[in-house]
Amino acid sequence: MEEIYERTLLYDFYGELLTPHRREIYSAVVFDDMSLSEAAEAFGVSRQGIHDIVKKCEIQADPRHASERSPGSRRHSQRAA
Repeated sequence: MEEIYERTLLYDFYGELLTPHRREIYSAVVFDDMSLSEAAEAFGVSRQGIHDIVKKCEIQADPRHASERSPGSRRHSQRAA
C-alpha cells in the first residue's frame, strides 16, 4: 500500500515531465491495474517494452534515482573525483 501511495505522489508531482505516450502507459499499468501483457496488446508494444517504459518512468520521476537519469551526470561526477 505504501508503494502505491509513493508512486501516486511521484506521478502527481513529476508526471508532466513524461511524454504523453509514457504517461498513458504508466497510468494504465500502475493506476488502472493493467497487466504488462494487456498493455502490450493495447499499445502495440512488446511486453518487455512496456516493462522498460514503466521502469524508466519510475526512475525519471524518483529523485532518489537522479544518477540513473542521465548518463552524462555519472561521467561528470567521475571526472570530478
